[in-house]
Amino acid sequence: MGAMSVRTQSSEPSGKASHRAGFACFVGRPNAGKSTLTNALVGKKVAITADQPQTTRHTVRGIVHRPDAQLILVDTPGLHKPRTLLGQRLNDVVRTTWAEVDVIGFCLPANEKLGPGDRFIAKELASIKKTPKVAIVTKTDLVDSKQLAEQLIAIDQLGKELGFEWAEIVPVSAVGDQQVGLLADLLVPLLPEGPALYPEGDLTDEPEQVMVAELIREAALEGVRDELPHSIAVVVEEMLPREDRPADRPLLDIHAFVYIERPSQKGIIIGPKGKRLKDVGIKSRKQIEALLGTPVFLDLHVKVAKDWQRDPRQLRKLGF
Repeated sequence: MGAMSVRTQSSEPSGKASHRAGFACFVGRPNAGKSTLTNALVGKKVAITADQPQTTRHTVRGIVHRPDAQLILVDTPGLHKPRTLLGQRLNDVVRTTWAEVDVIGFCLPANEKLGPGDRFIAKELASIKKTPKVAIVTKTDLVDSKQLAEQLIAIDQLGKELGFEWAEIVPVSAVGDQQVGLLADLLVPLLPEGPALYPEGDLTDEPEQVMVAELIREAALEGVRDELPHSIAVVVEEMLPREDRPADRPLLDIHAFVYIERPSQKGIIIGPKGKRLKDVGIKSRKQIEALLGTPVFLDLHVKVAKDWQRDPRQLRKLGF
């Protein structure tokens, strides 16, 4: 068995190197800790972290600014076996993205044995030859050192089996903020040299409307994930500053539609006496205000878009 290098500290020489900038994406089974990791690296909540598979549908980019580098995180939707047109389209998006980024981080939770889902993704990764692949062992706070060691060996083996070498294998805990800085240290040298691609203040390149829609969708899924896992789409129709408000007391009006596939789902999302929809509004409004830094009036309506996951015209309209 060949040597395996697992990084627990950075061994980069600290000479004044040139600036690097490039794109990375994190892949992994739903719930492998991709969004949490993105947020830990960027330092602000940008990706959507509902503990619910396939909620990050749009390419949300988190941007890590460092004196020596700019790391742009592209969040691809989960790769899965497609059952619908939407599934097919998501998978195409995933493969294109993987081929275009500078480095791919494969997130594998420390507390779950490698399963068929991981192999499915690893096989796909093996076919993308040029891009360096970093195995990121997440949620290390949930295991002891023996379990962690076993997982590291299994991951090393998985690469060998599929005929590729991991550029790095890095254990991290985004929750305990363990090794997150190290992960950035290891991703940076894999990026091409070049100037920053985004201005210093940017944390994400996602248009605000899309991020607002994601926050509403996250809140809407919160209580209903068993009943409607991803037959919810949210479209923000408009975001307008309220007129005749004093400059020191602005208010942003946001009108949004929550789309479901069937009339029978309407009651589920609205809840008894409208309580659930009201909760969704309160919860997402707080998050949106935190994101945009301004008070918000949120007007939410539920609409039925019949079988939108299978209809290309609806998919386009809903932004896929």
